[in-house]
Amino acid sequence: MKVLALGAHPDDIEIFMFGTLAAYAAQGAELTFAIATDGARGGPGDPGHLARVRREEATAAAALLGAIPRFLDFPDGALVADAALIGALKALITQTRPDLVITHAPYDYHGDHRALSDGIRIAASFAVPVLHADTLGGTGFLPTHYVDISGHGDLKARAIRAHRSQEPERFAAMARTQNLFRASQCNGAPEALAEAFRFEPSYPFADIRALLPPAPPIIPVTVSTVKLM
Repeated sequence: MKVLALGAHPDDIEIFMFGTLAAYAAQGAELTFAIATDGARGGPGDPGHLARVRREEATAAAALLGAIPRFLDFPDGALVADAALIGALKALITQTRPDLVITHAPYDYHGDHRALSDGIRIAASFAVPVLHADTLGGTGFLPTHYVDISGHGDLKARAIRAHRSQEPERFAAMARTQNLFRASQCNGAPEALAEAFRFEPSYPFADIRALLPPAPPIIPVTVSTVKLM
């Protein structure tokens, strides 16, 4: 199993999908991390210096799963789904030959996220199914699939904290709250964690359930047989 994880910025993979990638790694999957922009606008100060810092942070986070990230180095904040981006994504798919691509939702909050999602939709056509990760805070997102990350929550938090330049404690807390909520949607056990995804079938890829790690175990539901007066 080969999985290509695509984030618009150096910390996006860790925030939105790292727990699922950890579950894949535990199954022996081959992971490729790819980051579309240089992250140079992710804070104050010299953009060139920040881009270098963020590359180092992303490399450290990916190393937690034994992955080496690929950097496409498009300008941060200016990503568009043009011929250059689509060509780079097609080349990446050809080189890595993934069984599944995971990236941002097409209506996520950030323009770079939306552009990357649009670009991979075109680049992956007829080549590989694309799974869309949850949005920040789950805003406007209707999941079709859930992955149990209960055993990987601490590692996900470590990966987010590797991005020291990006207020990591805030994002680690936000991600955990969201993962608790997503597990509760599945009627998972207390303190269970889940990441949510949405799959839009596109010929010839109609069903990807066999490609995903397990969803959270469901607490049995008991239906009362007591008649109400």
